[in-house]
Amino acid sequence: MVTLGLIGFGTIAREIVSAFPVDSVCWVALMREGTRRDLPANVSTVTQLDALIGPRPRAVVEAASQEAVAAYVPALLDAGIPTIIASIGAFADPILAARLTDASRNGGARLVLPSGALGGLDYLRAIAALPEARVRYTSRKPPAAWEVELATLGLSAEHDAVSLFEGTPAQAAKLYPKNLNAAFAVALAAGIDKVTVRVVADPKAAGNTHEIEVESTAGTASFRLVNAPSASNPKTSMLTALSLVAALGELLDREGLS
Repeated sequence: MVTLGLIGFGTIAREIVSAFPVDSVCWVALMREGTRRDLPANVSTVTQLDALIGPRPRAVVEAASQEAVAAYVPALLDAGIPTIIASIGAFADPILAARLTDASRNGGARLVLPSGALGGLDYLRAIAALPEARVRYTSRKPPAAWEVELATLGLSAEHDAVSLFEGTPAQAAKLYPKNLNAAFAVALAAGIDKVTVRVVADPKAAGNTHEIEVESTAGTASFRLVNAPSASNPKTSMLTALSLVAALGELLDREGLS
């Protein structure tokens, strides 16, 4: 059996585990002390980073938070363990981004940033070299996904769409660390200085919708993806876990481990 690691064991991690045959993978999940979960038979838990590194997992998937990226991923990469990051918004911190890049180089371990809930990133990487290129990313979700935020602001999106935020990718990553990783994936592909982020609660949204509008000397483009929300967490698209599973499978194939 192949040993693989997880940081966190919430909705996304559970969906990742369920995508692999029970008898082919032994999972080790790093969790906070005192956290209780009903775990599948092939998942064991540890509460210390050394206990995750010790079994030498072939790869680790971070599926917890930007804070978890900062706390654990540099050491995993330094130890030579390939790591896939779900919380791409962590790269909004340039110091942490440099630490991760250096650790990947020093440990000779791949650092994988999956596309998450998005498509069209190849196009964005292509126009990133054009200095005048401009990209607008809009996250449009049903009000249920932003229930707490709407209540905090004293707003209602029962009948009409409400704009909750418009600003830079770094501001978005700080304000919505668990919900706008897709926005920073766009920023990393196109260039942080080229991207504006908007967050909209929309009662007419059919699902978690990502809208990307691009203008440059190479032309114009627009991408619109409507993703079904996760059954367990309406703020997260079902596609997020599928993207991580695909990235993990590709990594194992490349390393000759599947």
